[in-house]
Amino acid sequence: MRQEKTLEEAYDSCVSQGYLNEMRKVDFAKIKANLSMIDELLESARDDCNKQRWSAGYDSLYDALRLLVEAFLIFDKVRSSNHQCLFAYLCCKNPELELDWGFFERIRTRRNGMNYYGEPITAEKFNKDKLGFELYTSLLRKEIVKKLKDD
Repeated sequence: MRQEKTLEEAYDSCVSQGYLNEMRKVDFAKIKANLSMIDELLESARDDCNKQRWSAGYDSLYDALRLLVEAFLIFDKVRSSNHQCLFAYLCCKNPELELDWGFFERIRTRRNGMNYYGEPITAEKFNKDKLGFELYTSLLRKEIVKKLKDD
């Protein structure tokens, strides 16, 4: 069984393997596009939850949070197609947000299990992570809107 990486191990691995890439400028259009897509994903997640389609709802919540993380990192002119690296950079470079690395690793692993290995999301798993999704989605959206106003 594969052992989980600590935040520092994951971040160092992302840097050494070249998964964190520098952007030339802050792409405000991309940030705004991500914000508009998030609302659709959250609405879809609500519909799926009401119909007890846990895997579909989880996938939508995960994608919404990932898009928020991508948008947040654009302010630092950083991008990555690797989800672990997105989350590692976010957690490592923003300690003031008091983010839980374990949560991000758990949702990433569950989403990968669902998408790549056919492991469904149960109501129990969904409900365990639902509050974290809500908390971090709200927090990152507020921070992004604040940064947009400041720029």
